[in-house]
Amino acid sequence: MIIEALIWRNLSHVFSSVRRDLNFIDHTSDLGWKEDQRVLPIVVDPGIYLARRTKIFHATQKRLMPDAFKVFTGKVYNPYYCSPWVVLSRSFLEFCLFGWDNLPRTLLMYFNNVMLSEESYFHSVICNSPEFKNTTLNGDLRYMIWDSPPKTEPHFLNGSDYDQMAQSGAAFARQFQKDDPVLDMIDEKILKCGRNRAVPGAWCTGRRSWWVDPCSQWGDVNVLKPGPQAKKLEETILNLLDDWNSQSNQCT
Repeated sequence: MIIEALIWRNLSHVFSSVRRDLNFIDHTSDLGWKEDQRVLPIVVDPGIYLARRTKIFHATQKRLMPDAFKVFTGKVYNPYYCSPWVVLSRSFLEFCLFGWDNLPRTLLMYFNNVMLSEESYFHSVICNSPEFKNTTLNGDLRYMIWDSPPKTEPHFLNGSDYDQMAQSGAAFARQFQKDDPVLDMIDEKILKCGRNRAVPGAWCTGRRSWWVDPCSQWGDVNVLKPGPQAKKLEETILNLLDDWNSQSNQCT
């Protein structure tokens, strides 16, 4: 779920100063437990072929690790979870769609029979591609809290997590309970918007008062006036860029 404080104006402002060929994808080739539990087992997901959802079938045998390419995965958070979250460039997605060297299709056929392939597919394609492997910023821009001991999903964020979440500089956060009061805190403290009203921005030209919605009238919708959360996101991305500039090969 997107942290509502980072609506499109903040994201557009920050990313406008970042190279458009960069990809935010948390990746590692240190598979650990995931090699034996996720990569080597052969699974068949009937949901690919059927209209209704059904259970995944597991083959009795396992396959060897591929030698034509190296498997990468998202950051391993705990024994259940690896980061599947990515922010990808247009150029890399075009490569995945058209695959002019056939790499994306080769890996697609392999990961078709891998459990939770979204945790490894894009990571493996980009890190095995000479053209794109050095365009990766090793971060998924997500804010999450894990219980101890960790569960299969992150901790549900609530009011007690608000301050740390707001200061994190992350573009996205998960997970939230439906209608949790922390969502109202975000609306009130960061977005400054009233109930059932649009988030006010530089494009809102109406008179401001507690009974009048300033966004009932608008001017140039392309005007960008970033809020304070954009500064925190900008610092996060600058730190990722510093790490990226200090390494000659990101996919190791």
